Amino acid sequence: MREAVELFTRWLATEKGYSEHTVTGYRRDLFEFSRLLGEDTALDAVSASHIRSFIVSLHGRNSSGSVARKLSALRTFFRFAVRRGVIKIDPVTGIAGPKVGRFIPVFLTVDETFALLEAPGIQDTYMHRDRAILELLYSTGMRVSELVSRDIADLDFALEVLRVRGKGNKERLVPVGRPAIEAVNGWLPQRLQLIVERAGRGRAVEQEALFLNGRGSRLSARSVERIVQAYGERARISQVVTPHALRHSFATHLLEMGADLRSVQELLGHASLSTTQRYTHLTLDHLANVYDKAHPLSNPEKKD
Repeated sequence: MREAVELFTRWLATEKGYSEHTVTGYRRDLFEFSRLLGEDTALDAVSASHIRSFIVSLHGRNSSGSVARKLSALRTFFRFAVRRGVIKIDPVTGIAGPKVGRFIPVFLTVDETFALLEAPGIQDTYMHRDRAILELLYSTGMRVSELVSRDIADLDFALEVLRVRGKGNKERLVPVGRPAIEAVNGWLPQRLQLIVERAGRGRAVEQEALFLNGRGSRLSARSVERIVQAYGERARISQVVTPHALRHSFATHLLEMGADLRSVQELLGHASLSTTQRYTHLTLDHLANVYDKAHPLSNPEKKD
C-alpha cells in the first residue's frame, strides 16, 4: 500500500501538476486509510467493505466535507491503480459519499476591501510589499499558492497582465488593475535593495521571485496568510480575513458589477462553471436592490 501511494502521489505532482498542498493532502488521507488496514495489506486485497468501514470510522470526528474529501482521495487513487494494472477491480465503485452542505464563500464588502488595501502604513517595514500583495490578490483573484509562486518575469507591466499557473499546472493570463501595477512598482526598489544587500554579503537570495521575505527567500503561503490576517485586524474587519476571502471578494464584486459568469470562471481558473456558480447567490440581495430601484412596477407607490 505504501509503495503504491508514493507512486500515485509522484504521478499527481509530476504528470498532473497538482500543487504540493494538494499532493500532501492526498498522501495524508491515503496513509490514514492504510493505517486502518494495516500497512502490510496487499492492494488487491482491499474490498468495498474496507472502504465502508473506513468511512464509518470517520463520522463523528470529521465534518461531512472532510469525509467527502477523503473518499475522493481513495476514489482517485484506486482508479489510478486500475489504470496502471496494479488491481483489476476498483473497490470504491458504487460507494456514495456523504451529502455536503452548499459552501457559502466568505467575502468582504467593497468598503471593507478598501479599508484592508489602505491598512499598510509607514510603520510597517515592508509596507510597499504588503500593499502590493493585497492589491494583487484583490485585482486578480489569484489563489495564495499562485501568488507566492509568481516570478517578476510573469508580470507584464506594459500590457498589465500576469501569467498565472494554477491547479493542474494550467496556465492563464489575468488582467491586473492599475492600482496593483503601481503598488508592485512601489515595492520594486526595496526588493532590489534587499537582493543587492543579500548578494553583497554572499547570502542566498531568490532573485526571480516577485515577493521576498527579509531573508531573501520566496515568501511562503503561510506568511502571506499571516500578513493578510494582521491587516484585516488592523482595518477592524469583524471576520478573519484570508487570501481566499479576497479571491471570493474579487469574484463577488465582479458579478455585482455585471460581469458574466463565464468571464469570472476564466479569471478564477475554474475548470468547471459549476464551481463559479456558487458565487451567484451572493449577488441576489444586490440584484434585488437594483430591481427595486429600477423596475417601474417594483414599488406600487412609485409614481411616473
